[in-house]
Amino acid sequence: MVTTPSSKMHSTVLSFILIIVLCAFFSTSCVSRGEYVPPTPRANLLKETNIKLNSGYVFDRCRSLQAKPFDNNTRKKKLMIIGDSQGCDFLNSMVENGYLKNYQVQFRFIPYACQNVPYENINHYISAKHKNFCLKTDRLDTLKKIKQQAKAADVVVFSALWKPTVADKLPKIFHYLGITKQQRLVVIGYRFFGKINISKYANLSNHERRLARIDIGRKSLKINALLKKRLAKNVVFVNPHELVCGTTTSCPLFTSDFRLISYDGRHLTKAGARYMGRILFNKSPLKLL
Repeated sequence: MVTTPSSKMHSTVLSFILIIVLCAFFSTSCVSRGEYVPPTPRANLLKETNIKLNSGYVFDRCRSLQAKPFDNNTRKKKLMIIGDSQGCDFLNSMVENGYLKNYQVQFRFIPYACQNVPYENINHYISAKHKNFCLKTDRLDTLKKIKQQAKAADVVVFSALWKPTVADKLPKIFHYLGITKQQRLVVIGYRFFGKINISKYANLSNHERRLARIDIGRKSLKINALLKKRLAKNVVFVNPHELVCGTTTSCPLFTSDFRLISYDGRHLTKAGARYMGRILFNKSPLKLL
């Protein structure tokens, strides 16, 4: 004798099938509403690798502060950042998170190509093709130009894509600028996020982005080890590679909310600046400033 399932059983079976269909549709495990994160749109990734858009973001803020005088009519402490585009990244990471609001901040821009050491042969540091750019361009800063203002700062932060030859002699630069023991001196180490290939990452799921890492070689490890060795104990050294990538030769590509950290390997996206800032200021002595 064939029996007919009750309406209650029909309802249970249909509900179960509906759950399976919804899980398959979202291509994710059946997690609670609080745990589910929708896939990051491809359009966001394309925007985050747009060099024109991102380079404007990287440089606009630091350029607006370049070579501006400190305001002596305020009680705010004086903070000077000396560096290249990675110094601009540091400034952005600070501002994006609202850190160091009790400081007035000024920026002095010395491009990577123009890094050199005072009283030494300029040919050892600046290539022939960059000499005119570095030595004859009025809009660029030099160590000589910033010497006087550096003495007035309460905190001096050096942040750059360091040349090994310059990293090896940073104490000589501190001496030239007249940095005193009464000033706080901070050095942000070398970081690199590898060659960003958008075609490889555009279609990754959020789970895959969470796990994605890229090999960046040993240069970051070597230069940061050199900096750590050369800097005195009174200098606050912050190693961004170690804080974000660990002690390995690979680094994550995406932030904790699945946004690209860097759009070209060297410079940070806005999301990357926010992400890096939280790490640098919460997991290093920067939180004591």
